Amino acid sequence: MIISSLDEMITYGEQLAKSLTPPLVVELIGDVGTGKTTLVQGIANGLRITEPVTSPSFVINKKYHSPNNLTLSHYDFYRLDDPGIMQEELAESIANPDTITIVEWGESVSGVLPNNRKTIIISYNDDGSRTLEEVK
Repeated sequence: MIISSLDEMITYGEQLAKSLTPPLVVELIGDVGTGKTTLVQGIANGLRITEPVTSPSFVINKKYHSPNNLTLSHYDFYRLDDPGIMQEELAESIANPDTITIVEWGESVSGVLPNNRKTIIISYNDDGSRTLEEVK
């Protein structure tokens, strides 16, 4: 799928949210600036989360709560070569039956991520658009 604007990325996330049922892990793969956090903002909108969604790059994890008692837990492991104790927190999030867990830069925690996760690869195109590929 080709995404040409921030609004299209938000809309894609909102539509995607309709198919997400907890417990679920979504792994986002893409370079810096490809729109991973924008996609998460759209997912949050689709889950009726009203809190502003921002990148967890510096705090590693942010949690958001929907009106129907669902938790969206957003991790970004970009800054961590060794996730240490965060790996245990991630495992707890994954095990929570009321949580959708989204992981960016998950290479360092790949041993914790379940095989049945949904993976979305986002890549730049020469014209500034993005290509999204759902792997699972």
